[in-house]
Amino acid sequence: MDHSPSTLIGDALDRVDGPAKVTGSAEYAGDHRIEGGIAEGYIVEAPAGPGRIIRLDVSAAENAEGVIAVLTHRNAPAQKPYGTPEDEGRFTQSHAVLENDRVRHFGEPVALVVAETLEQARHAASLVEVKIETSHGIYNPLENRDREEKPESVDGLDAVDTQDGYFDGEFTSSGHTVRASYITGAQHAAAMEPHVTVAQWDGERLTIHMAIQIMASGVSAFANTLGIDEENIRIISPFTGGGFGSKLGVHNEAILAALAAKHCGKAVRVAQTRRNVFANGPHRSRHLQDLKLGAGKDGKLKAIRHYSLAGMARDYPFAEAPASPTRASYAANAIHTIHRVVKADIPNVDSMRAPGEAIGTLTFETAIDELAEKCGIDPVEFRLLNEPEADPTSGDRFASRRLAECIRSGAEKFGWSGRVTPGSRRDGRKLIGQGMAVAIRPNTLSPASAQVSLSKDGRLTARLDMTDIGTGSYTILTQIAAETLSLPADRIKIELGDSSFPTTAGSGGSFGAASSGSALLDACNSLKSALGERLAQAGMPANAFSIKGDRIVAGDREIALEDVLGTEGLTAEGAVDPENHGNGKAEYSYGVQFAEVEVDADTGEMRVRRLVGVFDAGRILNRKTARSQLMGGMIFGIGGALLEESLMDDRYGSFMNRDFAEYHIAVNRDVPDLEVHMLDGHSEDSNPLGSKGIGELGICGAGPAIANAVYEATGVRVRKFPIHLEDVLDQLPAL
Repeated sequence: MDHSPSTLIGDALDRVDGPAKVTGSAEYAGDHRIEGGIAEGYIVEAPAGPGRIIRLDVSAAENAEGVIAVLTHRNAPAQKPYGTPEDEGRFTQSHAVLENDRVRHFGEPVALVVAETLEQARHAASLVEVKIETSHGIYNPLENRDREEKPESVDGLDAVDTQDGYFDGEFTSSGHTVRASYITGAQHAAAMEPHVTVAQWDGERLTIHMAIQIMASGVSAFANTLGIDEENIRIISPFTGGGFGSKLGVHNEAILAALAAKHCGKAVRVAQTRRNVFANGPHRSRHLQDLKLGAGKDGKLKAIRHYSLAGMARDYPFAEAPASPTRASYAANAIHTIHRVVKADIPNVDSMRAPGEAIGTLTFETAIDELAEKCGIDPVEFRLLNEPEADPTSGDRFASRRLAECIRSGAEKFGWSGRVTPGSRRDGRKLIGQGMAVAIRPNTLSPASAQVSLSKDGRLTARLDMTDIGTGSYTILTQIAAETLSLPADRIKIELGDSSFPTTAGSGGSFGAASSGSALLDACNSLKSALGERLAQAGMPANAFSIKGDRIVAGDREIALEDVLGTEGLTAEGAVDPENHGNGKAEYSYGVQFAEVEVDADTGEMRVRRLVGVFDAGRILNRKTARSQLMGGMIFGIGGALLEESLMDDRYGSFMNRDFAEYHIAVNRDVPDLEVHMLDGHSEDSNPLGSKGIGELGICGAGPAIANAVYEATGVRVRKFPIHLEDVLDQLPAL
């Protein structure tokens, strides 16, 4: 095999699954077809909660045309109690639905109508009559601070709280201080593809076609819910239409489909409607974030305190960590971070793109900007002035830290010339503002395994249970295998999204590409070694050979692959173990974002005019898909700063804006031309590929850069997100 250098990894290779997607041959969960047909399920939601069902009349629905069955707690197959076993995490615990007459929250399913067609199921569902006897509910954590408690853990961090240094003393002695309380609104991922599952039983074996990001924990969830062996469960998900964290695990439609298929004795599909997603899918909780910052007269940070309060869905242990970026961004004499939750009777709270950092940088980087102004130091220079030499909280050396390079490069590319007096930069009746903020996110590696098989005709097949949620997994894995084995990309087939394949950590946390890619790299190297051994046994050179179609060339000799591999071909396996990487160093991906906004001086309407990002994500595996990921994150950041918010009626615990007419996401008119730059690099301590996480990095820093630009345009420091025109309208400077 030719060991000469190749540059296929990093190239802007077109998506190998692109043709399948644009021609409609890529099968998403909702597209799955079964001989004999699939019955359709429609969810009936609780009209109130928490409480107890005191009336549930399904007779009219059962007698409606085409109805096969109506599942309720009275006839649903047996399940393990919700939230058990207690030592399981949120992904693998029982997700029981229709378990009893108790309702945990508004919108929880109280029935599932199964019919021959979706239209019949939907009509019959409207005939179900249900009445709930409600009990006292906790909905708004901010109004129930007397119930706050320390969670057992927070997402992505080793410690819930940290106390480094003497905060009170450092803050009191600071020459400049900022005290700020922020509210960040609840959000829903609202992926293009709502949650959908097709379930089919064959005796004791359950096959699930569903939209999911992590296969292995999904298998465990079904097993723990239904009380069956994991060996009898197979999940298939070759394509998922966006996840953003909302499809990391199993949700109500999946369990309902499995229950209905068992009850009805045939395959059943349950697809959440868009409105269902806002009660039966997970969401990011609203947060209160209190920040106290102190700096000396020289601008050096002395004290940082970041307190966060959020809602935690009852019996579903997840707490977001907004103080994650606070612990790692800047040097300070004292850094204290505190996370608290209020257990609430609300739909599940769970990861949403860049959990912790998306809303943590939103508040922290806004407060940092305010402190820089109080110190009389340019925001760019203030951040460079407070660069740490080691991880500010752990004290560990950085594996690599190129944030300063990102900042300087971004300032140059944006044309940053320093902050001006707020309200002084104008374009006609538009107030113009510029702002910047840094992006930071922990970089992690998770255990993963892979299998590769080389056929006698010189084609490679790789199998992993890794998923592709639109990020480009098929493409970057193709590039890794092609470069490692010096094979053309069109002779490689990547098979993903099947729980019967070797286990990976799936897609999430920005660890998917590095983890699955490193496992595939190891498998390809193992195959290379095994092939070399066979060549040596055949008396051919084993250290310099290449595959040309169905033949193998070594030196001046050539032989048919079949003569070396036999008719069965050659198979090898590989894996990656995080314990063998990192060397105890602090691992992060970095970036900076610069924004320019305009604010209408009469109406207060805000628009982003420019957004420039420069990012360090180690070795870039595919420049095209990486750019798409970063760009998507930046657009997400625009939504978080100015648009996206799930509004709850705190009298009843129900989200009110449950569709795209009222849940506003950034659309074409909201998004300017985005400028995305990536530093060339190789993070040797991160993983065998030298890459770092990129999928969530782009959202970090975008929101606060916009908020800081809004301040320069208007002179208003807004303490709630998203920022709306009414937040600045009565404080706009006169023209």
